[in-house]
Amino acid sequence: MDPEMKKLLEETHALVKDNHVMLRTIRREHWYGIIIRVVFWAILIGVPAYYYAQYLQPFVAKYQATTGLNTTGPFGLPTSADLQKLINSFKVGQ
Repeated sequence: MDPEMKKLLEETHALVKDNHVMLRTIRREHWYGIIIRVVFWAILIGVPAYYYAQYLQPFVAKYQATTGLNTTGPFGLPTSADLQKLINSFKVGQ
């Protein structure tokens, strides 16, 4: 093998190694990005659910027990019709 071909082969080999390192870095960063997105969305969905269960649910249960009305809204929250019934029951009581 002549020196010119050997030099070209070594340069090509060095470029292939560098390319391999860059591709591995890109793939690794891609997976880190996926993991971070999953964690972000889990927190974004989980935190409101936690706060609802810890703080809002006792008030909803107390509302249902006090008024005797079952709420029909999502997550057991009172709808506007339920709130109107509650307001009307207080007006009648005055």
